[in-house]
Amino acid sequence: MSEIVDDGGVASAARARIGETVRARLERNPMVSRIDAPHLEIYGRQEFLSAEECAGLRELIDAGAQPSTLFSGSANADYRTSASCHLSPWSPLVMAVSDRICALMGLAGEHGETLQGQRYQAGQEYKAHCDYFPVTASYWPAMLKTGGQRSWTAMIYLSAVEAGGETHFPHCGFMVPPVEGMLLMWNNMERDGSPNPFSLHAARPVERGAKYVVTKWFRERPWTP
Repeated sequence: MSEIVDDGGVASAARARIGETVRARLERNPMVSRIDAPHLEIYGRQEFLSAEECAGLRELIDAGAQPSTLFSGSANADYRTSASCHLSPWSPLVMAVSDRICALMGLAGEHGETLQGQRYQAGQEYKAHCDYFPVTASYWPAMLKTGGQRSWTAMIYLSAVEAGGETHFPHCGFMVPPVEGMLLMWNNMERDGSPNPFSLHAARPVERGAKYVVTKWFRERPWTP
């Protein structure tokens, strides 16, 4: 493959190869379904975790949850109102879940960030955002040194929600309702390895109940905290 350069001047051929590899692996798996979205590669795997595993992860999140912050350091407190925490990679449960995600997607564990837990109570949300790093952002040079761009996102719903709490992809025109144990995976890059604006998504406000998820982001190169 010829070298591809994104609008930040960073070679993105490696990201395109990652996308090809994961796409092929997921589409061969009869337990994985692709969601019909012409401009976004997004897949679901039902019953990825058991009810017991979901309950165990919810307990870990409750034990460590703090008010969520924005990666950019923005002071807009209304933009992300959930609680979150980085789960210990040495926890047997966290380690098992992380390894299972990597095995399903065919991605190396060292490319994955620490599993992050998030909890949304009634009224809480995370407004529209992208998981990839804008190449014009002040923190982009630092991200280049710690593993580069976030290529894929893997998110597992750990609870059913009585009302609300959907994952909304506004540019694609659909929402995914929380289903306990379901794994949702999407490519944050276009097929050429450049950031895909159609990956913009939001956690819709929870109307009734509580929403728990864990998220694992994969970098284009090994991640160094």
